[in-house]
Amino acid sequence: MAMASILPDDPTLEEIRAALAPLIAASAAFDGFGDAALVDAASRVRIDIDVARLAFPGGGRDMVDAWFADIDARMAAKWPAETLAALKIRERITALVETRIDLLAPNREALRRALALLALPTNVPFATKLGWRAADGMWRLAGDTATDYNHYSKRAILGSVYGATMAVFLNDESDGHADTRAFLSRRIDQVMRFEGWKHRRAASKIERPSLARFVGRLRYPGR
Repeated sequence: MAMASILPDDPTLEEIRAALAPLIAASAAFDGFGDAALVDAASRVRIDIDVARLAFPGGGRDMVDAWFADIDARMAAKWPAETLAALKIRERITALVETRIDLLAPNREALRRALALLALPTNVPFATKLGWRAADGMWRLAGDTATDYNHYSKRAILGSVYGATMAVFLNDESDGHADTRAFLSRRIDQVMRFEGWKHRRAASKIERPSLARFVGRLRYPGR
């Protein structure tokens, strides 16, 4: 069972949101990301339901957003920068994605419901934003500081790999999700080969002014 954060005596809506997110996910396997899951989660930490609803003004979308943010935070907590720095880049990305799998595994049915909600036509832009946030978070933890087109291409590619891996994970009944991990390994192998090809290609070209590089530098001032 997911554990909520310990709330202070007078919590902010953001603190309430963070505390309720994993509890909502635990209930969402049965009730979906809706009011029933929110009521159950709020009762577990003795939060007034009307206050809890204020923490999720967007309803189910906000609940999914908060749960995924909780996964982001737990992943980051497990892999401090100094630990990741000792690994090769391929190992870093693999470790981060596998950590997400482990964190999501107890609530796999809730993930299925979350992805179904995000797949609704009105939620596709929001789903894209959450996917980008996950990929960006992993690359940042992995130490990526690219400011040119690589900043965007790396995140787009990792987002694609992560999405495909989640699709496999949802239906994986193998021991320890071995099939999902093997699929992930193959996909990351492909990505690493592609990245190597990009670097070799870039090294053989004369560098020209790049709009993508200029825009990227706005994200990392001083680099």
